Amino acid sequence: MNDDLGTLHTRIDRTNELLQRMLAEVAKTPSTHAIFVDAGYLYAAAGRLVAGTEDRRAFDLDAEGLIDALIDRARTIFADSRLLRVYWYDGARRRIHTAEQQTIAELPDVKVRLGNLNANNQQKGVDSLIRSDLESLARHRAISDAALLGGDEDLVSAVEAAQGYGARVHLWGIEAPEGRNQAEPLLWEVDSQRTLDLDFFKPYVSRRTASAYEPAGGRPSREDVRFVGAQIAAKWLVSRGRDTMMELLPGHPYLPGTVDQDLLVEAEGLLQYSLRGQADLRRALRDGFWDHLQAQY
Repeated sequence: MNDDLGTLHTRIDRTNELLQRMLAEVAKTPSTHAIFVDAGYLYAAAGRLVAGTEDRRAFDLDAEGLIDALIDRARTIFADSRLLRVYWYDGARRRIHTAEQQTIAELPDVKVRLGNLNANNQQKGVDSLIRSDLESLARHRAISDAALLGGDEDLVSAVEAAQGYGARVHLWGIEAPEGRNQAEPLLWEVDSQRTLDLDFFKPYVSRRTASAYEPAGGRPSREDVRFVGAQIAAKWLVSRGRDTMMELLPGHPYLPGTVDQDLLVEAEGLLQYSLRGQADLRRALRDGFWDHLQAQY
């Protein structure tokens, strides 16, 4: 009997030790979040808010700049969490990427997922893709928090599926000029709600004109834009101070939204050329900026 009790106590001690190790590992594992963007909702709501129209053909969206701004906002909200990636859901005929969708897919930490686009330019299958990804990531404990930018009532099942596996779902919306642009049942189900306002989207949405401005010198090369990025970094080290600039280093390769916008505006002024929608040139600009900044520390 005593031997049996001794064996039992030994097993209990080993089990407790194993549990303590597991809890210690869980405590050391950082939280992880992901951003889920319903591009159909984004284009319609942001277009209406900034350009006064939901017609994608009537305005330009700087997707790269906006994605960086969303990442920056998430970093502020989920301060002790790391980003898994941004999921970008859109529609395309026969699920073949458009040139714009290809450019977005090439961005770091971005995964483009395509549903179909029917004859009436309506997205089909996007909601089921969002549900599938949310549920799978939550089930495998790949994320603890999900920031969902969307408004369709069909997303309720996606929210419930993720929550069923312990993930928290945070609904992000876009300011509506009138009324609401998000379904009430969706608002009821999520863990928290935030609204991104006009000032947030203004830098990234611009109404198209009849003809785009093209300077006499034509499109600048990546090397030219990279050099301008380095020039601005050198200038800011003097004007903004080394301590202020040093605070940007932990965020590499991302810049805070306001800083990234300042960089874009100043570069466009020096180049006399619009970099909106020019993903390769925007990356070259940031590369030049970071190269010079990191060389100084």
